[in-house]
Amino acid sequence: MTTKSALPPDWKKALQPFLPAHALAEIKAFLKREEKAGQVIFPPRQDIYRALVLTPFAKVKAVWLGQDPYHDDGQACGLAFSVPDDVPAPPSLRNILKEYSSDLGRSAPASPSLESWARQGVLLLNTVLTVRAHQPGSHRDCGWEKVTDAIIRALSSRRDRVLAFILLGNAAKVKTKLIDDTRHVVIQCAHPSPLSAYRGFLGSRLFTRTNQLLAERAAEPIDWMLDGST
Repeated sequence: MTTKSALPPDWKKALQPFLPAHALAEIKAFLKREEKAGQVIFPPRQDIYRALVLTPFAKVKAVWLGQDPYHDDGQACGLAFSVPDDVPAPPSLRNILKEYSSDLGRSAPASPSLESWARQGVLLLNTVLTVRAHQPGSHRDCGWEKVTDAIIRALSSRRDRVLAFILLGNAAKVKTKLIDDTRHVVIQCAHPSPLSAYRGFLGSRLFTRTNQLLAERAAEPIDWMLDGST
């Protein structure tokens, strides 16, 4: 799938009060330097903002916040934790799908793609939106945090809808301070990585728990059904 390599207009407008003036230009310049130095960057340039393209600002119901994109060939697609249809699920995604089946009593989906969540309002966001090939964490503290912090702040400022913020792992949990938890649902959970999934992700019933907390605030539940799952 091809998507635009620039921040979508609706998101650009929404972020304007929260985004430092030169943040996007600094990121663009940084990525150009990386490419000029011969670094392979994931996801492909046209997919960097794919999460924001598939989930417009006004349609966000929930945010799944992770760390940084997958760093192996062909995996990163611009949606946190998701991969393209024809790519085997990495370990973190396998644990997400395991919890999905356990919590919801559903079969494993036919595809490892989480795009159906994105299209119905689940923003699949990482705190950092790019990474060098085979170098996890290589683009942390390079400017992306200014952008993703602005995304979180902008969403937290919404008063037309109660949102659910699901913060997975330590890099995501530190963003709690950016969210108005008197207005929105905030859930902190272990990262689904094999290194931490057994310390609180598996068995968390994250999907039903999210909907229960939304229901308590009279908010619309999330339809977690994935394509090809029964």
